Amino acid sequence: MNPAANLLSAPKPPAPAARAGRSPALALAGLSLAVLLSTLNTSIVNVALPTLTGVFHASTQAAQWAVISFVLAITTLIVGVGRLADIVGRKRLLLAGIALFTAAAGACAAAPSLGGLIAFRFLQGTGAAMMMALSVALIGDLAPQGKTGRAMGLLGSMSAIGTALGPALGGLLISAFGWPAIFLINVPLGLGTFVLLLRHLPADRMAGAARWREFDGFGTVLLALSVAAYALGLTRQQGGFDGGNLTLLALAAGGMFLFMRVQGRSASPLLRMEWLEAGALRSGLAMSLLVAAVMMSTLVVGPFYLAQTLAVPPGTMGLALSVGPLMAALVAGPAGRLVDRIGTRLTTVFGLAGAGAGCLALALLPERSGMAGYLIPVAIMTAGYSLFQTANNTAVMHGAAPDQRGLVSGLLNLSRNLGLITGVSLLGGVFAFAAGDASPPGPDTVAFATRMTFSSATVFIMGALVLGLRPIRPNPAHAPVGPAAGQPAR
Repeated sequence: MNPAANLLSAPKPPAPAARAGRSPALALAGLSLAVLLSTLNTSIVNVALPTLTGVFHASTQAAQWAVISFVLAITTLIVGVGRLADIVGRKRLLLAGIALFTAAAGACAAAPSLGGLIAFRFLQGTGAAMMMALSVALIGDLAPQGKTGRAMGLLGSMSAIGTALGPALGGLLISAFGWPAIFLINVPLGLGTFVLLLRHLPADRMAGAARWREFDGFGTVLLALSVAAYALGLTRQQGGFDGGNLTLLALAAGGMFLFMRVQGRSASPLLRMEWLEAGALRSGLAMSLLVAAVMMSTLVVGPFYLAQTLAVPPGTMGLALSVGPLMAALVAGPAGRLVDRIGTRLTTVFGLAGAGAGCLALALLPERSGMAGYLIPVAIMTAGYSLFQTANNTAVMHGAAPDQRGLVSGLLNLSRNLGLITGVSLLGGVFAFAAGDASPPGPDTVAFATRMTFSSATVFIMGALVLGLRPIRPNPAHAPVGPAAGQPAR
């Protein structure tokens, strides 16, 4: 049976979409494909970097911008496109994003130079930002009451599958057809997703001309530039900080200060400060950032521990590193059902407790435990993360007012991306500091640095757990919802 059809089988009041022959189940399938394509293209290009350096006669650092430009576009633009969609229509902007993503993917395959590829990847990332933000935002319009958690779980599964599938699929496509194939595969998939959502998503309500004045263009640009400066400040010249890093971080801090001042004085701000002051949205975003930073540690530290302490060969390492994303994909569906049964508050706490237990086990990891001693805690940690992410996303989106869902979804995705970037920098820095100056460090040194990194990561999880246990007043912009307040959804 089609899982999307089963998920959306609950009766709903007759709607124009249903009378027009639209299928909510097929609409959800289209949103799932949009999420899958977005996350797949975040990871699929990594495996092509050695090939791109040879094809374009470029350095490794230059080739990495084919990945960085895509992620940077998503991170900087996702809040702005989410808010814009609330104004002009979420379906309209989602379809535009899929069209841009698909066209840019074709252009990437035909790029004549590395500079052209990087530019087209930024455009592809812009389309992906629309796809990621609006797929989550549209769940509230499709899922029956009491089944939002299951829909969020399905999108979470697609996100994890895309992340896990990217390197393996990319390697197969490059071996069989060459590097352009990793971009060309998006063309038929993007077109299919576009047609599916064009046919089955409910139509937007037309936006009046007056609503365009609600879009805070200056605030959006300020936020995007501040986020870009922060991301580049943390990722520039990985392995050390210099004056350039500090300048970028100072610009990011100054930009955020100016952004908050502008928002406080704007008649139609991008983000009203009182929403964050109430606590519900603020806590959800903070927890998302902290936990995403921790999850990134497995990808930063894991390869060093597996290769240099456990002497795992490269082929086996690829399988070992896929355990986490695959576990997240398997757990996301049941996590959604658990959210709908017991509510988001308890599921969030259970997820954080599981992630913390796995993280602590890695912090106490003895080398003699071997591969199983590493993979079992990673599986526990990622299963807990999947529980947490499904519950947290459901809670935050459940509470968002209908005309703010695009913005709130963009903020959720932004917090996750900033968490990933922060995790690479801070926890990667802990690992590098603990490993010392030896090059390459010995097995015992890497094991010690791994334990120190996950000890620090456990502190992050404990901070998120404290936030998850605190009583929270609802945001003024949010509607009170049972699961968000810890009540079971029926």
